[in-house]
Amino acid sequence: VQLVESGGGLVQPGGSLRLSCAASGFTFSLYDISWYRQAPGKERELVAGINRGGGRTNYTNSVKGRFTISRDNAKNTVYLQMNSLKPEDTAMYYCYARVSWSDYWGQGTQVTVSS
Repeated sequence: VQLVESGGGLVQPGGSLRLSCAASGFTFSLYDISWYRQAPGKERELVAGINRGGGRTNYTNSVKGRFTISRDNAKNTVYLQMNSLKPEDTAMYYCYARVSWSDYWGQGTQVTVSS
């Protein structure tokens, strides 16, 4: 199982980024996928999740209305569209999947929101 995130970077407050998580090594369409983030000195927190079919999503309250999670099962990829970014969104963002009773994480992609 491999999860590879991309798309992070430096953006000004109010800006947008789209993160991608490319998956391999398992039957992607059978598993829910989540995005987590961890800011310096803080615990890792769930940002958004999407079920295997893409029809059900959930978000932490602080990103509702600003972030959108989606997936393309034909491309084995999950996306996180992040709009109206705030400095408090600054963190390392990780893709997560639980496959066959084991937890898998990507290496993370850094998002920095600063003027």
